Amino acid sequence: MDISVIFQFLKDLAANNNREWFNAHRDYYEAARSEFDHLLSAVISRIALFDESVRCLEPKDCTYRIYRDTRFSEDKTPYKIHFGGYINAKGKKSYHCGYYVHLQPDNCLLAGGSYCLPSPLLRAIRQAVYDNMTEYRSIVEDPLFKQYFPVVGETFLKTAPKGFPKDYPYLKYLQCKEYTVACSQPDHFFFEPDCLDRIDDIFRQMKRFSDFINYTIDEFEYE
Repeated sequence: MDISVIFQFLKDLAANNNREWFNAHRDYYEAARSEFDHLLSAVISRIALFDESVRCLEPKDCTYRIYRDTRFSEDKTPYKIHFGGYINAKGKKSYHCGYYVHLQPDNCLLAGGSYCLPSPLLRAIRQAVYDNMTEYRSIVEDPLFKQYFPVVGETFLKTAPKGFPKDYPYLKYLQCKEYTVACSQPDHFFFEPDCLDRIDDIFRQMKRFSDFINYTIDEFEYE
């Protein structure tokens, strides 16, 4: 596995984000994508040791197209300048929490959670957090979890969500608009000899959070 090929390709693509350059360097892209698939395959194997649900997945089940959808964007550059893999037994478009690996020079991260939740499901998750706050806090306030994931969510309400008390002492756990977590990493993290061990540790900590959220999603789906 040659991680350097991935990063060098992405740097070159960012500097030459046009169809002419990409088409002339398609073999370069295929080599970089193949190395990313090798990385994902190794990560899937490690995750499967503590989450058997992903054991059947292959990199092709987890990766995304390099082509950007520019229809509604002011940025018309045709290609993404990162490689992303979402390891999720329920599929890349599932609301269930999965394990996300994002490689982009100077913007790498390991992440997961539930994104773009429909309002009824978001409400159900907030209710589950509210009803099981002691358990939820034992997860997200655990120092082993917080060393990687200090914050849950990316965007937040300014006040209490509808139906919840405004003076609730743990209101911050109900105000996030998505139940996601992310752990940024420097590029050199992925070059270290113990990289897979460290990814394993990060995602093991995330699984406790994911299990809590996924249990509520499963209950919601079967109501």
